[in-house]
Amino acid sequence: MTALAGVFTGGIVQTVLLGAALLGAISGMLGAFALLRRQSLIGDALAHAALPGICLGFLIAGGRELGSILAGAFFTGTLAALVMMLIIRSTRLKTDAALGIVLSVFFAVGVVLLTHLQGQGGAASVGLNSFLFGQAAAILRSDLWIMGGVGLVTLALVAGLWKEFKLVSFDPDFARASGLPVTALEGLLTIMVALAIVIGLQLVGVVLMVALLIAPAAAARQWTASLGAMVALSALIGAASGAGGALISAFGRGLATGPVVVLLATGAVVVSLLLAPGRGLVWQAWAARRARARIGDGRVLLTLHALARAHDDPRYKTEHGMLHAALGVTPSAQHLARLEQRGLIRAVSHPPETTPHWELTSAGYREAALLAGRSETDAEEQGA
Repeated sequence: MTALAGVFTGGIVQTVLLGAALLGAISGMLGAFALLRRQSLIGDALAHAALPGICLGFLIAGGRELGSILAGAFFTGTLAALVMMLIIRSTRLKTDAALGIVLSVFFAVGVVLLTHLQGQGGAASVGLNSFLFGQAAAILRSDLWIMGGVGLVTLALVAGLWKEFKLVSFDPDFARASGLPVTALEGLLTIMVALAIVIGLQLVGVVLMVALLIAPAAAARQWTASLGAMVALSALIGAASGAGGALISAFGRGLATGPVVVLLATGAVVVSLLLAPGRGLVWQAWAARRARARIGDGRVLLTLHALARAHDDPRYKTEHGMLHAALGVTPSAQHLARLEQRGLIRAVSHPPETTPHWELTSAGYREAALLAGRSETDAEEQGA
């Protein structure tokens, strides 16, 4: 217990915990808009485009000065976003092609600059590698104020321009026809994403930042169809992933915080894809199974009804083998048991025969008549 309390009261752990939670919340909130705009890879492109800015900030400052490095990362990230928008609007290339071009070119420039700086020697330049995969222990208390400020500005912009962002995300053509400055709004959203990426470079790094941006949004999308609920849930999942990753890395020796945070966010996506009601794979499999069962039950019921009408006897006792001949397959015990449990059929004896027989109840005959009527109507409509 003493060791546990020591972990929670440690200044570094508290700083990393708050920083990871703030970054996760900001990334989740903005990632929801990127996901809905079908620009999931924009975070990857902007994160990789930040690498040359990190190196330029190091060169300008003459050392590993965090303010200059983050300013350089924001500059090249914003430049990359503007280049992407220019390529998309002035050429025939699609968004994915523009993202691929910007990502590869900017990252290649960053790798060249990073190699050049490390070739010159110096302990400070070696530390630039930490921006590739993140180094949570480097987060300072002063960085939390920056993250908090960015979070407040982001929240204020999202709240103030909620209707505009919502319309641009779902129907940009209608937004443009309504007179909204779609290009400016999309540019503002992209710059906000770039800013979130910049403040997350220390924790998660260039390579993994896109996962923290998109994974919470992808998980939240499975649980709700409302934009407001999706943004809030995405921010919550991001914050929980960040805080959980910080705690796990604090208790586990040699576990880097950034990758653990990303793994938790990815785990939330997997759980959501499997278990979310209405959209989860488990729910869909269960719904498909129920649908197949209803179809099978309906076929058995319609067959019993057709045989009863053919013999002009609503209580006609149908032998099990006759059902098999009419259906082409042997009706399963599950179908018969469900229909009997619902009170639509009942098992009867038919002396001197000893094989199983079934007949429709009054409720079953009415239900079958309704099904037969709908089937005939559907057939007439398809024929017409």
